[in-house]
Amino acid sequence: MSQTAKKQNPTLAMLLSLIPGLGQIYNKQLFKGFTFLGITGLFVYELVSFGFGALTDFITLGDTPGVKGDNSLFLMIIGTLQIIITIVFLIFLIFNMIDAKRIANFWNEGFKVNQTFEEHKDNILDNGFPYLLIIPAYIFMTFAIIFPVLVTLFTAFLNYDFKNMPPAKLLDWIGFANFANIFTLSTFRDAFTSVFLWTLIWTLCATTLQIVLGIFTAVVAHQPFIKFKRIFGVIFLLPWAVPAFITILTFSNMFNDSIGAMNTQVIPFINKLIPFVEIGKIAWKTNPFWTKVAIIMVQGWLGFPYIYVMVTSILQSISEDLYEAAKIDGANAYKRFTSITLPVIFSVAAPTFLTQYTGNFNNFTMIYLFNNGGPGSVGGGAGATDILISWIYKLTTGTSPQFSFAAALTLIISVVVISVSLIVFKRTKAFEMEG
Repeated sequence: MSQTAKKQNPTLAMLLSLIPGLGQIYNKQLFKGFTFLGITGLFVYELVSFGFGALTDFITLGDTPGVKGDNSLFLMIIGTLQIIITIVFLIFLIFNMIDAKRIANFWNEGFKVNQTFEEHKDNILDNGFPYLLIIPAYIFMTFAIIFPVLVTLFTAFLNYDFKNMPPAKLLDWIGFANFANIFTLSTFRDAFTSVFLWTLIWTLCATTLQIVLGIFTAVVAHQPFIKFKRIFGVIFLLPWAVPAFITILTFSNMFNDSIGAMNTQVIPFINKLIPFVEIGKIAWKTNPFWTKVAIIMVQGWLGFPYIYVMVTSILQSISEDLYEAAKIDGANAYKRFTSITLPVIFSVAAPTFLTQYTGNFNNFTMIYLFNNGGPGSVGGGAGATDILISWIYKLTTGTSPQFSFAAALTLIISVVVISVSLIVFKRTKAFEMEG
């Protein structure tokens, strides 16, 4: 279709697009313009019939308590959904204004501009097909990830606890009080300090143990003098093959103070094997220190097979010429390992190792199934071996739930994990692409 010689005004096109669609109509893209107007009309109708009320209720959280009154939690959730819808429309508004200005420039520069439905359809199939594929993913991500995250975020600023349970009572916005309570109320402050420090120790020790075991077994199994490598590979993969749920419960029984295999069979066997070493029964499940030692060992057993498999594949990609050259230069086995093997492993697997740390930071299953966060208590409803995520679980499922406080803790966890991950990813250049 021939292009008109008349000049378009890009600024006017963009200003007209403050009402989405008008700028496109001005640019003679009638199909796109009326489509955008239709989307705008649907949003305005939704906003008038439902949206304004949802946003108002989100701010006030209702004014009539009781079963037949307002449910503040429900109003907050509906308001959150309306906020997402509004933000999506605002993004669409900005996109439509940029599009109108760009198309006006295309007219002035003599480029081909799609006007009819058929031209738009062909353009989408030729150039926009990838976007059609990712739109459903973005929609799913919005409702499966962003929506719950926003609900959790807003919950952290409410007084939602066992004293204020909707619909019997209305909730109120209390600002940063929940975050302040973590550090000012003695019960929660002491519990948070204890749980947070143990979470860091658990994450560093358990993850480092499984990484060290994984690298060690992979390097040993890779040596040319090792026979029956496939058999060793199968043995090393057994902890990975058995569901973690079953393994943790089995080890929990094995570490039982009275009848567990560790105290009744393993320790007596060690005493017989090494006569000059006398080890008595250990309070694996009733002494906080030994419980922590036990779960770190169990996690090392559960986690090393994955590292073993990954490192094995990395080792197979290292050229033997590098080792031969190092031998010629006089490097011993230790020097070859630290100068060639380890740097290659970490250059490839550093992002994966990081995910192991972040995964154990939130490893609820291990803590809950082994001893339910016990033994004993450090206050605030937290057990001696509870990590932050298991403490949050107890705060929301106990007899005196603290939902808003738990949400505040969740946000703190998220900030810590995301911050550390971004720093490590940046330093390891995990996301940088060549070229």
